[in-house]
Amino acid sequence: MSNELNIELKGDAMIVRFTRPEIRNPLSVTVLDQLHAIVDDLAADSDVEKLVFTGSGDSFASGADLREIASVLHENAHDFARYGQSLTAKVSALPQTTIAAINGWCFGGALDLALSCDFRIASPKAKFAHPGAGLGIITGWGGTQRLPRLVGTANANEMFFTASPIDAEWALRVGLVDMITEDVVAAALSRALH
Repeated sequence: MSNELNIELKGDAMIVRFTRPEIRNPLSVTVLDQLHAIVDDLAADSDVEKLVFTGSGDSFASGADLREIASVLHENAHDFARYGQSLTAKVSALPQTTIAAINGWCFGGALDLALSCDFRIASPKAKFAHPGAGLGIITGWGGTQRLPRLVGTANANEMFFTASPIDAEWALRVGLVDMITEDVVAAALSRALH
């Protein structure tokens, strides 16, 4: 793996940790390539029963790398969006239990990734946002479909249109996350979530 991801096997669980906290763990094309490979391998792996995504530092992940988005041209924008959409669709279809252990900032495409998981566990410090409206873009990785189904249209529209971060308590209240706990990875690995 690159310096952007760390993979750890713990019993019947695989933990995928985003490891570029100095730039809020962006989901670069390199990271997406690696995530696609991991998920493809897991689809046929009966030894792993749980897949846990988590971050490092104060961030789960910050979504697509904005430097890469800035270089996306009109003619390949659709392909870029489809690549992220296909990843979240694959995660959603995995036979394993999938859990986003959200330790901090969870923005844009990272929120789309978390939404594609079976469970979302948040640290009290977690923040969630779809900041696209403030950047003149909108998330393209499935969040516009998954978020309203999970939290309702009014709450989803508030997140999409204001681009304002919400805290873990609000996320729990509207059903975006399943629980709040200090040790999100330990909670994700517990037998209760299976």
